[in-house]
Amino acid sequence: MNKGFVQIYTGDGKGKTTAALGLSFRAAGRGKKVLFVQFLKGIRTGEEVSMGENEQITHLKLAETVRFFHTLSEEEQEELKSRVKGEWVALKKRIETDPMDILVLDEIMAAMHHGLVDEADVLELLATRPVPMEVILTGRNASDRLMQEADLVTEMVNCRHYYSKGVLSRVGIEY
Repeated sequence: MNKGFVQIYTGDGKGKTTAALGLSFRAAGRGKKVLFVQFLKGIRTGEEVSMGENEQITHLKLAETVRFFHTLSEEEQEELKSRVKGEWVALKKRIETDPMDILVLDEIMAAMHHGLVDEADVLELLATRPVPMEVILTGRNASDRLMQEADLVTEMVNCRHYYSKGVLSRVGIEY
C-alpha cells in the first residue's frame, strides 16, 4: 500500500491554488479520484468550470461567500462559522465513506485564520486520513505546526505583482 503525503502551498505570492489545480488535473489524467474543496470562494471561477467537466474531480465549496470575510457583519461572520461546523462534519464523513486518492483543501489557511475551522480539526483529519490519500493544503500563513506535519512545503514569494499597479483580478487569469 502506498503512503499519501501532505503538501502545503503557502506564502503571499500568486500560484497556490494554481499549483493545487495542476496536481489535481495531473492526478485525474492518471485515473486518480480527486476531491477539491475550496473555502471562502463564492464566485464562479474558471477552475470550477474545468473541474466540473472532469469526471475524476469532485468540486465542493465550503464557507461559501462572495465577499471577503472582513467585510461581513459580525452577525454574518457568526452565521458563516455556524454553517461551516456542519460542512466540516459532512466533509469528514465523506472522506470516511467515499474513498479518494487526492484531497485538496484550498484556502484552508484562511478558513483557520478567520476561526471557521480549528487547526486541531485539520491536524486530526491529517492524522486519521486513509494512509494512501494525498492531502494538499493551500493558503497564506501556514502555521509552524501544520508545516511540521507536512511532507512538502512550498512557499510562494511575491517578487512583483501587477495588483500594485492597480490591476484587479482578471477573468481566466486569477479566476
